[in-house]
Amino acid sequence: MKLAIIDTACANLASLSFALKRLGFESVISDDIKELEKADKLFLPGVGTAYKAMLNLEQKKLVEFIKNTKKPLLGICLGMQILGEFSQELNQKTLGIMPFETVKFSQKEGFSLPHMGWNDISSSHPLFKGLNGAFFYFVHSYCVKQSDHKIASCEYSEDFVAALAKNNFYGVQFHPERSGEAGELLLKNFTEL
Repeated sequence: MKLAIIDTACANLASLSFALKRLGFESVISDDIKELEKADKLFLPGVGTAYKAMLNLEQKKLVEFIKNTKKPLLGICLGMQILGEFSQELNQKTLGIMPFETVKFSQKEGFSLPHMGWNDISSSHPLFKGLNGAFFYFVHSYCVKQSDHKIASCEYSEDFVAALAKNNFYGVQFHPERSGEAGELLLKNFTEL
């Protein structure tokens, strides 16, 4: 199986590659559409702002490729958020693959931002096979509060979407590559979908 990590130039791509290697999978990190088209599965990681991620994807001429791919694609953290239509973060239009908006967490007493740390999630979706109630590592100040495509939920000061799925597109708000055994099992589940 050929796995490709889309080079968004705004993520720790190596840690995802190492996590896949620990599972016995080789992956390429690339922004070359010809190379990405050879892959069986795609990963869209992201860290930072939606503005910077979208700017990088536009400059690399990857927006239309991502929007039109029929290959299974897993968006991670910011990579999940930009699958939606809009991010409040710098008022950024995003990929529009799924109908949702990314918004800032409500500021509530006793909860600091960013939301950083381990939280359990609940899901019965095949992406989370063997993982209902497992803990994953989160780092984010913005979230998706509601979506018809939600497949997993979490709570930090308020309910938010931990994972989404629509057709061949999947997204997780947490970092599976930093979530130990649970994260590795989720990555393995994705390769088996």
